[in-house]
Amino acid sequence: MSDHRVTVRRAVADDEAALLEIELTAWDASSGFPSLTAGERTTFFAERWGPDAFLVAELDGRVIGYVRLQDKYPFPEGAGVLSINGLAVAVDARGQGVGSVLMEAVAAEGRRRGARKIALHVHGVNTVARRLYERHGYVVEGTHPREFLIDGQYVDSLDLALML
Repeated sequence: MSDHRVTVRRAVADDEAALLEIELTAWDASSGFPSLTAGERTTFFAERWGPDAFLVAELDGRVIGYVRLQDKYPFPEGAGVLSINGLAVAVDARGQGVGSVLMEAVAAEGRRRGARKIALHVHGVNTVARRLYERHGYVVEGTHPREFLIDGQYVDSLDLALML
């Protein structure tokens, strides 16, 4: 790793190609849904999540990771609960603390927005991600056994959350 620190900023439209490259290479059956990264995707941003929904990690001017952070609920009673709807780090940038930098940025952004809670889902088999989240104070709130069938294997889904 270079001596330069990983920085986090809000995504901009010009990040799309770099983010799509990460999206199409970072996920596997233990972390994501193969059906969502298969095929001929040419766009990263969508109507429901434009650049403003993402924080990106940069190292030496290169986008090496992202997290999508959005309101969990579209109604007033759920205000103050944010949801991490995807966190990915480029394969060649893993093991360098990028995920931790993104998780710290999520907590700071949640506090900035006045959130009381940040929630996420993770595959039960994704032990690397689970350890990352738990190191940052997230606790399991619920387990959904055999929630998904991925590559012929049933996968549990776990709900984790951090109280701010």
